[in-house]
Amino acid sequence: MSPSRRDVIRGLAGLPLLSCRSGANGRRIAGTIVGGAQDRGHRLRAGFHPEPARSEDVPVVIVGGGIAGLTAAWTLERAGFHDFVILELEDVAGGTARSGSSAVTPYPWGAHYVPVPPVSNRPLLALLEEVGAVAGRDAAGRPRWAESVLVRDPQERVFFKGEWYEGLYPRVGASAADQEQLDAFEKETKRLAASRDGRGRRAFAVPRARSSDSGPIVALDGLSMAAWMDGHGFTSPRLRWFVDYACRDDFGSTLAQTSAWAGLHYFAGRIDAPGGEPAEFLTWPEGNGRLVAHLAKQAGPRLRTGALVYDVAPRPGVVDVLYHDALRNQAVRLRAGHVVFALPRFLAGYLIAPWREKPPAFTNETVYGSWLVANLTLRDRPTSRGFPMAWDNVLYDSAALGYVVATHQTGQDRGATVWTYYRPVLDDDARRGRARLLATRWDDAVEEILRDLERAHHGLRDLVERVDLYLWGHAMVRPRPGTLWNPALGAAAAPLGRVHFAHTDLSAMALFEEAHYWGVRSAEAVLRERRHAFRSWLDERG
Repeated sequence: MSPSRRDVIRGLAGLPLLSCRSGANGRRIAGTIVGGAQDRGHRLRAGFHPEPARSEDVPVVIVGGGIAGLTAAWTLERAGFHDFVILELEDVAGGTARSGSSAVTPYPWGAHYVPVPPVSNRPLLALLEEVGAVAGRDAAGRPRWAESVLVRDPQERVFFKGEWYEGLYPRVGASAADQEQLDAFEKETKRLAASRDGRGRRAFAVPRARSSDSGPIVALDGLSMAAWMDGHGFTSPRLRWFVDYACRDDFGSTLAQTSAWAGLHYFAGRIDAPGGEPAEFLTWPEGNGRLVAHLAKQAGPRLRTGALVYDVAPRPGVVDVLYHDALRNQAVRLRAGHVVFALPRFLAGYLIAPWREKPPAFTNETVYGSWLVANLTLRDRPTSRGFPMAWDNVLYDSAALGYVVATHQTGQDRGATVWTYYRPVLDDDARRGRARLLATRWDDAVEEILRDLERAHHGLRDLVERVDLYLWGHAMVRPRPGTLWNPALGAAAAPLGRVHFAHTDLSAMALFEEAHYWGVRSAEAVLRERRHAFRSWLDERG
């Protein structure tokens, strides 16, 4: 899944500390809403366009410091090209992969794991090796993953009918028909995972640019995941909940809102070998914030935060990038040789000069899901009935996805901890859902979260010390039916002169691997145009 993280101390600076009463003794829970730089960004709607106070010449400007933008910088750096800057609106880079920290533990503010990549994904393997996730290689050169980053057992559990059970599919009390449908679903997804087209391409691959474009596979995008399940007779409520949970987890959308191609990709895209098992997960206490910190460190002072970009203007031989420096309260003009635009697609219509009056259709076609993410600091663990606490803890009949335990990887199974709780906003009208989310009151949200969780944890309310919230208005693109193989999506990736694009929007799936892929691809395109010698990470398919 995937949302943002912010350094807690910096994130809370200047924001009011809230509290609400909890428990019979009237003890108060502290916390706040940790906001993004929405006020900065919303200035664009009012035509914010100050005259620059100074100018600089910069060969490459990367607009956006999320995973795609940071990866583009990392790719340039590894190729020996060092003359670039990254402009990031927020005070901390990372987008929906950022993290926070407290006296108890680091914790995620959004995306919190990366599946083990196939050996063909060389750039992602290189990054994971740099952060110490690879402990060595076997005789065939395949990586051996460090035990400290492989999710330790127990990995997952589900709260179902008053008790916790191992795994995510609720098997207790399942009927023969339930089991038959689960078996048939797993058989079909494994068949799809093993299938290859005439060119040897997988039906579902990671990154998705390597997937087959054969007619029968592409046609799946025209269906919703709900319609696909209906067509295959998958009516079991347990199975439909399980697949709906997968869609909500990876995409922030329901069965009916998710393309069948994307829904099936969740189950088939990460089975590396025919007949194999899905990839294991890699994680850290702060989730993908560990990767953000590494990438940001590589960029060093070339990463400029608090930078509101308000104009990207391609001209013959140059691209003018205008931004407002919040720290110095001044506007700056960068004369760039090339630009990597690593922001969500809807912003292109505001920022790219030729598109402000006549934006391409694809700038308005993307629909973004919203998320509420909460970090609950507990002074001790509450009681659990049934299977013991796991890394990922899911409630069967909840609108939320449950919570992950930040201290799980450290082996601290007692005492203080932080739980990261995720709830996607699933309104069919995404704008209305976003407005409702952004109007959320802290005390109302905390009360709702506690009521949800205390059904599974008696005494939880008296153990929670604080609850901090992040309201993600434009958290991630929704892979709606008909969007993944729409020609407009391919058009969105085409460069505009010296401006190249990189974002998960270009894959219509907000996955870490997709952001990383587009960062590499855009940087390599820039290096190629600048005639800078480098060894490509990508083969002819990517």
